[in-house]
Order: sequence, then C-alpha cells, then structure tokens
Amino acid sequence: MSAFDHKKALTNIPHKPGIYQYWDAEGTLIYIGKAKDLRNRVGSYFNKDNQMNGKTRVLVSRIRKITFTIVDTEIDAWLLENSLIKKHQPRYNILLKDDKTYPWIIIKKEPFPRVYWTRKMIKDGSTYFGPYASVGMMHTIIDLIKETYPLRTCNLPLSKKNIDDGKFKVCLEYQIGNCKGPCQAYQTEPDYDSNIEEIKDILNGKIGNVIKDVKRVIKKSVDELNFELAHQYQRKLMVLEKYQSKSTVVNSAITNVDVVSIASDERYAFVNYLKVMNGSIIQTQTIEIKKRLDETDEELLTIAIMEFRTRFNSTSKEIIVPFDITLTDENLKFTLPKLGEKKKLLELSQKNVLFFKKEKLNQYEKLNPDLRTDRILSQMQKDLGLTKSPKHIECFDNSNFQGKYPVSAIVVFKDAKPSKKDYRHFNVKTVEGPNDFATMEEAVYRRYKRMLEEENTLPELIIIDGGKGQLSSAMNSLKKLGIEKRVTVIGIAKRLEELFFPGDPYPLYLDKKSETLKVIQQLRDEAHRFGITFHRKKRDQGTLKTELEQIPGIGKTTADKLLRHFKSVKKIKEAKEEELTMVLNKTQVKTLLDYFTR
Repeated sequence: MSAFDHKKALTNIPHKPGIYQYWDAEGTLIYIGKAKDLRNRVGSYFNKDNQMNGKTRVLVSRIRKITFTIVDTEIDAWLLENSLIKKHQPRYNILLKDDKTYPWIIIKKEPFPRVYWTRKMIKDGSTYFGPYASVGMMHTIIDLIKETYPLRTCNLPLSKKNIDDGKFKVCLEYQIGNCKGPCQAYQTEPDYDSNIEEIKDILNGKIGNVIKDVKRVIKKSVDELNFELAHQYQRKLMVLEKYQSKSTVVNSAITNVDVVSIASDERYAFVNYLKVMNGSIIQTQTIEIKKRLDETDEELLTIAIMEFRTRFNSTSKEIIVPFDITLTDENLKFTLPKLGEKKKLLELSQKNVLFFKKEKLNQYEKLNPDLRTDRILSQMQKDLGLTKSPKHIECFDNSNFQGKYPVSAIVVFKDAKPSKKDYRHFNVKTVEGPNDFATMEEAVYRRYKRMLEEENTLPELIIIDGGKGQLSSAMNSLKKLGIEKRVTVIGIAKRLEELFFPGDPYPLYLDKKSETLKVIQQLRDEAHRFGITFHRKKRDQGTLKTELEQIPGIGKTTADKLLRHFKSVKKIKEAKEEELTMVLNKTQVKTLLDYFTR
C-alpha cells in the first residue's frame, strides 16, 4: 500500500470555508469534517507537533484520498456537515445515539381539521408540531386541547358539497358535547377554524395570546348579559391558566429562543435542548453522543445544535449557550448569559443534562463495571496530572503507642479496588522512640528495595499518609533507590484533606465530592485500619509477653513459644492441660494453671 502524499493533496485545497471528506484505501468514506479554512484545518491533521490521541492517529494513517466541498459561509459548512454525517455515518465521526421515533401533534390538512398525535410524518400539507421527547408532555397538551376545544374526531370527508347534501348525521360525540356537529352544518367552518388558530398559538407557545382573547370574550359576554357563554369561556380560561402555570418558567418577554448545554467525559457527551416561546418551554430533549475521536465540547455542541434545530424545525434567531461559540452567522446570535432570566434558563438546561449524564453512566456502569473503573482512573490521572493511569496505587501509614511497638502498614489498590493479598506490614527495625519521619523512611525504603530486587513493577502512584515531613522522608528513600522520577508520590494531610506534591509549597485542594479524593481517602483509611489492627495485635502480644515472663519458671523463650502456638492471651487462659503439655513441661503447666486460676 503506497503512502499518502498529504502535501500534494493540500496544494489543491483552498483557504475557504467548507467540508472535507477522508477516504481509505478501499474507497470507504471514513470521516467528514467542517472548517472555516479548509487548508489550515486539513493540514493540522498532518502537523507533527499536533498532540493527537490514538484514534486520531489511526484515522490519519488510513487516509488515502481527500475530497472537499466549498460553501459560502461557515454556517453552510455546519449544515452540510450535519446532513452528510447523518446520511453516510462514517466510522470516525461521532455517533448520535437516538433511535427513537418521537411523537408529533398534527393538524390535518382537510376541511374542519382534526388534531391528534402521530409518530409518522407524511408530507401532505398537514401542520406538525414537535417532536415531543416527553410523551407525557405531549398527552398533557392533547388533553388540554380536547378539554378546551370541541373538535371532531371522525374521519368523514366533510366537504361543503357532502354537508349540503346531508350525507352525514351527528354522532355520540355531539350528543355529549365533545363536538359541535360540523357534519350537519351545526358549526360553521370559520368558527371551527378560529379554534384551530388558537390551538396553533398554544402549540407555538403563545398561550398568553389565547388567554387574552378568552378574557376579552368573557368581558364582552358579561356586558351583553350572555352568562352561559361567559361561563363556558370562564371554564376554558381556568384550564388554560392552569396549563400556563405549569409551563411558564421565565419572563414571557423571552420568545423563540433555543437553549443548549453539554456535559461530557472521555467516551460520551450529553447535550440538552430547550425550546422557549413566550416564557414557556414547549419542547425539551437530551441526546447522547458517542465520541469517535478527541472531539472538543464546542465541536460536539455545534453538531448537536444543528441536529436539534433540524429535528424541531426551529426558526429561532437566538441560541443561549454555555460557552463562546466561534461559529459566525449574520442570521444567528449566540448568547452567553451572565445573569438574569436567560442565565436561569441556561442553569435549568445544565441541571437537566448533568442529571441525564449521571443516570446514563450509572446504567452503563451497572452493565459493565469496567467502565466505572476506567472512568475513575482517567479522572484521577487528570486531577493529579499523572503521565499514566494509576492502575496500581500503594499507600503507607505508621502507628505507634507512646513510642513503643512502632509499625508501618501498606495497602495496595489495583484498578481502583483493594488488592488485600498484596497488603503488607513492617516491624520497624532501625527507629528508636516516636519518630514518624524515620519510620516512614524505613518502610518506603524496604518496600521498594525488595520490589526492585524481585524485579516487580512499580506502582504508578504512591500515597503517604501525612504532610510535608512524611512526604519528604518518603522521597529520601526513593532517591536513595534512584527511582524518584519513576513514580508519582503525594502526601495527604488529614486536617483539610490537602494533597502535597514533592517540591511544591502549595497544596492541591480537590472538590470534597470528587471521586479522585474519595479513592485517596479510601486508601488512607484502609491503610490506617490495617496498620492499627496489626499494631494492636503486636501491642497485646508485647503486654502478654511481659506478663508471662513475670510467672516463675516461664522465661522469655517459653513466653515466645506460648505466643507462637496460642496466638493470644485469651486462648492461653482457656487452654486445657493436655494442650499446654504440647508446649510446656509438667512443672511449667502446673505453674501456669496455678497462676491463671488463683
């Protein structure tokens, strides 16, 4: 397979806005992108200084042909890219995960139009509103329309000729008041159409206009002493105002605005969309995007905006966004609000997208626990600035009792979970008295000296329970072994959960809710628990040994033998004569039994 000459290909690509397409050796379209400047954007893929991720490098290695399409503006490139991605679904483009068919509310193109919901759009001149991501919201609106407006539900061909010829008779719906009987000319077409216009206003979010008209009719009816009509419209007003109170979230002056926000991680992005008309959210949806390359949030958001605007037939000239968008178009305004009602709308969208992200990731992680592990390790690598994913972490903790019985404990986490078979204890050999720094230095040195001798793989991260002093002691040992640059070491101070790095005078503070800090705290607490357990056992043995040595005829050697055999004071006291004779002679057994029974 011949190598691809990208320099030759670039000479044919102009400095103009447009879309570019990458093809592989088999002639398969593998990627589609947009650019404000085609040559600069395509050339960036082949720049040796470009820090590409693994997937992008694979994509570039497979390119054998580049084609492009020039457009007039960047917004045109945006539209064309979205259309082509949906049509061809290239392997390395993001995947919009949304295979649902959402419902629409249709006003049928016919005399005396019916209003109902459907999942199929047919280009027959009918008017469609939606789609509705929430089926519950769609049914709420349908129920509002049915309760407020008497419309026909039959599919009779109500042409003027058929009605004049008397081909139809009113049905039960007329008798119970759900229809005004247009099939027998009991309702005129202009009167019916006036209801349809009000329904269109409601579906477009202009419910305030409808309420004003209803109030006007009520006032006129009262003035004319037509109390029956006034009562009918008063009931309609109550239904409309009840619905409006549930749907209005901001100032009604905000009309025909789109709101978007994004939340992402290494694999997925989630984008929420709100459609606002006259202060009411009339449509909302959150979609999931599966990343294919190292796409930025801005790139993903612009693709999602185009998808939403196409899906919801949006004509809004303003889009509220969570960060600046470089896309420019004279007919479109991107707003990054700092305060006020628009800021509240953006916060509402962000709250929705974060909740959706959390729920989705929880679902995925229940089905595949490895996903959670990868996510946590990736987040730790990012938060702590590590060069490698911390798959192997070790944590040290020291314990002593008034300077006596000093011990050090090490716990090991692999793939963010405890690996208890790898836990170790150290009886401190070189330290006299309560010297926590020297104890830490000895434990770290002995641990990694042995690992080097046995040619074991060093951990990616070492955590020291303590502040700058303990951290400095640990670094002294690593420097003696010549491995201080091969591992990352941090210290955690208990008081404020500060994280210290060697040589950095300023601590790192992580969010108290961050998973990185939770894993570090779990390591620290586990090391403390493990160390205290061993320390208490050693202390108890020391106390018992001292007590045993006070018994006449039981010396140091005999006390050691008893402890090794019975493990604890309780078991020695409960031991029967036959069991004791396995360790002691008859004289020693009698002496011990007399001592514990007196």
